[in-house]
Amino acid sequence: MIRPLDAAYAALLGATSPVWGLSLLRTGKWRTDWRGRRGFASALPSDDRPTVLLHAVSVGEVVAAEPLVRRLDAEGVRVVVSVTTNTGTERARALLGGDHEVVRFPLDFSWMVARFLDRIRPDAVGLLELEVWPHFTRECQRRGIPVSVVNGRLSESSFRGYRRMKPLLSPAFRRLDRVGAQTEAYADRFEALGVGPERIEVTGTMKWDVALPADLSARAAALRADLGIPVDRPAVAAISTGPGEEAALLEAIPAGVALVVVPRKPERFQEVARLTSWVRRSEHQAGSGPRPITGGPFLIDTMGEAEVATALADLVVMGRTFDGLGGSNPIPAAALGKPIVSGPDHHNFAEVMETLGDAILQLDDLQGLADLLDDDEARTRMSDAGPRIVAGQRGATERNAEVVFRMLAAHTPL
Repeated sequence: MIRPLDAAYAALLGATSPVWGLSLLRTGKWRTDWRGRRGFASALPSDDRPTVLLHAVSVGEVVAAEPLVRRLDAEGVRVVVSVTTNTGTERARALLGGDHEVVRFPLDFSWMVARFLDRIRPDAVGLLELEVWPHFTRECQRRGIPVSVVNGRLSESSFRGYRRMKPLLSPAFRRLDRVGAQTEAYADRFEALGVGPERIEVTGTMKWDVALPADLSARAAALRADLGIPVDRPAVAAISTGPGEEAALLEAIPAGVALVVVPRKPERFQEVARLTSWVRRSEHQAGSGPRPITGGPFLIDTMGEAEVATALADLVVMGRTFDGLGGSNPIPAAALGKPIVSGPDHHNFAEVMETLGDAILQLDDLQGLADLLDDDEARTRMSDAGPRIVAGQRGATERNAEVVFRMLAAHTPL
């Protein structure tokens, strides 16, 4: 018998197929692990350790999850990481795949979820930030598998959307064993969607705890050499940029300053490349050796080097803060002691931006970049503030690990 929600999913997919089908073709995302998305994960071997499934949607959640994975490892927990997106899967395999199983999270059709859980057989599930799906939570509940949200985040825009669908989604939220919310505001929103207040705690955000690679400085120096940026030339790195920002940066960067741009989405690499004559990272790969010194600008059209580009910069511009898309994570730049420039729109990281305070300069447009580049004293103050603030905010990983440990202690799967 077909469940009503399965029928609704099928009808919605059919009605919207021209939109998402064209998007998949345009971006190349149709080349994905469709078998995995249908729940055909590889069956895990037997193991005496408790198994925790941690689900991270994409790259940002994967990176934030790494300290939690290592903490669970230290307590003898087998961690399986599930991911939704192609880029997230690549990042998870690069960071964790040598020691952990990395699988694709299934679509929320009842039979796909059941097939997936038959193969993974988790003792507990931690959902990174959100991703609360009705069939998945119901099937876990039926099997006695506790499900919690860790590092929980529920933005105002997401909350409005979820609240409109509250009759459909509230049962899924009520099934959650616990929620470790990043802030009090997020905790209130989880409660409004059906999670009992006694099952919610504020744990902070694990993004403060992400460790930077030990070889980051050496990799940044190598990237400078590979691209041909002189060591004495000031560099501005624009990280995770969105539509329109690259063109504005090209106009705003003063002469004599190297502009290094890292678009957030790989499907935009060619679009950005057409804006001007770039020195492209894809044409000067790591280890290719120093290239002739050039004026740039420089385009990082490869994956996994945003932190490296951040480390080589003298000043960092946070992308998606000038285009209405809500901002990108400024914590790595602050931890590295980089002065940070943000646009007026950073709602995705509002609390983080507020906490960073003196480490960030907010501008209405990019024309103010030149003034900051000329102000050595202001940049020094910002550089000094960032690492100090980041160090004072750490500890969320341990609090979220406790959420997982309590799930394992209090529940035994049927």
